[in-house]
Amino acid sequence: VFRYQTASGRTVAHLDLYRLNDPEDVWELGWEELSDGEEITLLEWPERAGELVPGDRWDVTLRHGALPELRAVTIEAVGDAPPIPAALAERAWGAEAQ
Repeated sequence: VFRYQTASGRTVAHLDLYRLNDPEDVWELGWEELSDGEEITLLEWPERAGELVPGDRWDVTLRHGALPELRAVTIEAVGDAPPIPAALAERAWGAEAQ
C-alpha cells in the first residue's frame, strides 16, 4: 500500500493487486485499514480482490488513446457511489459536480 497526501490534504491509498493469487491475500496488505471515510482508495486490478471490492464506488478505467501519449478515461458510478467533492470535479473537468 502506497499512501500519499493530495494538495488539499486528503490521503490517497494506492494498491496494485496484479500479483495477488487469491482475493484473501488482500488482508496481508492491510485491507481492513483502508478508507476511513476521508481517505481515497485507488485499486489497480480490482477484480483480483473479488467480492471484497466495495459495491458502492467509482470505477475509473484508463485506455490507450488515439496517440501513444494519450489516454481515454471513463468514470462510472457503481452502486450508491459517494459524491465527488465539488472542488475535485472543478479541477478535473472545469465544471460543477453533479
